[in-house]
Amino acid sequence: MLSGMESIRTRNLQSALMSLEADAVSARSGFACLFSDSHEYETALIAERRAQGRYEPPRSRWPVVMLLGVMLMVVGSVLLLN
Repeated sequence: MLSGMESIRTRNLQSALMSLEADAVSARSGFACLFSDSHEYETALIAERRAQGRYEPPRSRWPVVMLLGVMLMVVGSVLLLN
């Protein structure tokens, strides 16, 4: 009777190990990288960002005008307080 239980236990252990191996193979394939190196990844990333329009120059000149205005106020304050 004991050998029958050991046989069932061995089959359960083997099926559990096979299941774990299948899960490990599946997990490894899920983390496969599409790029061979970091340069390839960065090139694709920049191309995607350009396609989204992230690297276009700003359309508005207001930030530059505001910066110049603040700089003039600081220079004027310094000259006034001296």
